[in-house]
Amino acid sequence: VASISKVMTAILAIESGKLDNVVVVGEEIKEAYGSAVYLQIGEEITLRDLVYALMLRSGNDAAMVIAQYVGEGEFVEMMNSKAQEIGMKNTTFNNPCGLDEEAGNYSTAYDMALLTSYAMQLEEYKDIVNTKMYSLKTNKNSYVWFNKHKLLGVNDYITGGKTGFTKKAKR
Repeated sequence: VASISKVMTAILAIESGKLDNVVVVGEEIKEAYGSAVYLQIGEEITLRDLVYALMLRSGNDAAMVIAQYVGEGEFVEMMNSKAQEIGMKNTTFNNPCGLDEEAGNYSTAYDMALLTSYAMQLEEYKDIVNTKMYSLKTNKNSYVWFNKHKLLGVNDYITGGKTGFTKKAKR
């Protein structure tokens, strides 16, 4: 399911109740590759800002920081537990960002529809994925992120979502 996996990562971050907490980026970003916002070790950034990085720019580094902060080593288990809770019966998460690893993330179109439907019930999520541009300043950098979702704003019915691509998953 590639980066569509990040919808679950965003849900868990939002539901943690810690969106306004400041997170210090750690060594976990060394595990990230592919799409990134280029966070730096020691950077101080709110969890909310990390979710914007995750959903607008598909930052795998942001996904790793969120997983470490929210899940403290148990994030993938949290993802799979939440999937079961919302009725996703044919989904397995193995990482927070959707990268094709030895055991990637797998799902069905139906389960992804359940996931997105659940996410769109969360006001914070709706606001984030409907954002076209987001800017912020941290202790190490200034960022301006534009939403990669090219259909956002094409008509009144497209109010957000998540795209994804890996070599295995394709588009």
